[in-house]
Amino acid sequence: MAEVNIQDGESLESALRRFKRKVQQEDIIKEIKRHSFYLKPGEKRRTKEALARKRNRKKRRSDSE
Repeated sequence: MAEVNIQDGESLESALRRFKRKVQQEDIIKEIKRHSFYLKPGEKRRTKEALARKRNRKKRRSDSE
């Protein structure tokens, strides 16, 4: 759980910026999105394979240039 304590003389905006950075570093948003809906195991596998194909295509394209 991300937690930020406001120091003396610190503005709310800078504390909010620190909080957002901390949330992003801890991948909290990514975890929430991943658990927000259920994927069947086969569907998860197909998605993973599609991302691997996309990565390989991108890698081959950048190697050829």
